[in-house]
Amino acid sequence: MRDAYHEELDSIGDDLVEMARLVGSAIGRATTSMLDADLKLAETVIAADQKVDDLQHDLEARAIALLARQQPVATDLRIVVTSLRMSADLERAGDLAQHVAKQARLRYPASPVPHDLHTTLLEMGQLAQRLMAKAAEVIITKDVDLALQLEQDDDEMDLLHRTLFQHLMDDRWKHGIETAVDVTLLGRYYERFADHAVSVAKRVVYLVTGEHADDIQPVETPVEGA
Repeated sequence: MRDAYHEELDSIGDDLVEMARLVGSAIGRATTSMLDADLKLAETVIAADQKVDDLQHDLEARAIALLARQQPVATDLRIVVTSLRMSADLERAGDLAQHVAKQARLRYPASPVPHDLHTTLLEMGQLAQRLMAKAAEVIITKDVDLALQLEQDDDEMDLLHRTLFQHLMDDRWKHGIETAVDVTLLGRYYERFADHAVSVAKRVVYLVTGEHADDIQPVETPVEGA
């Protein structure tokens, strides 16, 4: 009975990894569909989000059943409760990737992003994908140090997000209000996607240590010769 119980806990972790990989792939493909005005690719991203939703609903049902049947305590309870929260983060990240693809579909056959901002949006998409890949690795390895690094990595996304607004506020902006709205929304989608990847990593820190990531002091690197 206990072996089956722990196998079920492991399967929940496997589903979280699968969700992270799916949404990481989705944001990469959504970015390509947006920049290349690829309607077919956008449609596949939009349709594929259902698999993420299904995984989240199934994980939630199994986690709640475990709570009811096994009444876990201590670390096992943290695993179940934290997994529920991580699945919600990942499901929302999938929605954000879908939003990017829907923006591509809305503006087809044009791209919603002016050419002079393609590089910035491409960098945001690539960074979002890397952050989610790292979040998946954190789920697998339970590496607290790697998890804590994600928040520092997210600073790069914040910088790219500010870069977008600098373009929008520039007096030389010549692409009109509609495009400005599109770019504003897209920037927000990527920024929030990255936040969900960081949130997943922070939840792993809590799972492993029982402490919230924000309460853990970073380890200071010793100064040579001190």
